Amino acid sequence: MKSSNSSCKTAREKRGNPLLCRAVFITILCSVALCVARTAQAQVVFSGDKGGITLTAGATATGYAVQYGQQKLLGVSAVVDLDTRRRFGFEAETQWLLFHQTNQLHLDTFLAGGRYHHSFGKFQVYGKGLVGVGQFYFPYNYAQGNYLVIAPGGGVDYRWKRKISFRMADAEYQVWPQFTFGNMSNVSVSAGVLYHIF
Repeated sequence: MKSSNSSCKTAREKRGNPLLCRAVFITILCSVALCVARTAQAQVVFSGDKGGITLTAGATATGYAVQYGQQKLLGVSAVVDLDTRRRFGFEAETQWLLFHQTNQLHLDTFLAGGRYHHSFGKFQVYGKGLVGVGQFYFPYNYAQGNYLVIAPGGGVDYRWKRKISFRMADAEYQVWPQFTFGNMSNVSVSAGVLYHIF
């Protein structure tokens, strides 16, 4: 009780000193500011987890190995990527394999599905799982059929400019489980240019 009275007396004596009051006020203010700054820093969202979306479209040259007849085709592809900045996105892709035909055998694919991407500096790696329809044109225009296509794959993009990226490599393992002559597995490899719309 005695020490409490003496501390009260000391506080009353020091209350009249304006420099001490300012020093205490500045100390308290700095402490609060540091606490708030630490709280704000703890709430910072990493760039890979920020909200928002990006839309990219482009064209690629495609090489394609067909299991049926062991054919090698060449073609072009159009691709659209709608990505969130949380690393998940959506891809739609069309391939027209029209060149280097043997006996008029060729095919087209129309695929879409989810993708996961991650950036390392100017490089972005991604994996994807697409599903859709494949149109197969049999030799000598004998017949044409539409089939289910399941295509896991992945690739690497390089961000050259703010609006331009190069799709350095994109690979897909396409499974045609309901093909006329049994399960068929094809492989496609693509490279091309992408334009970042927003």
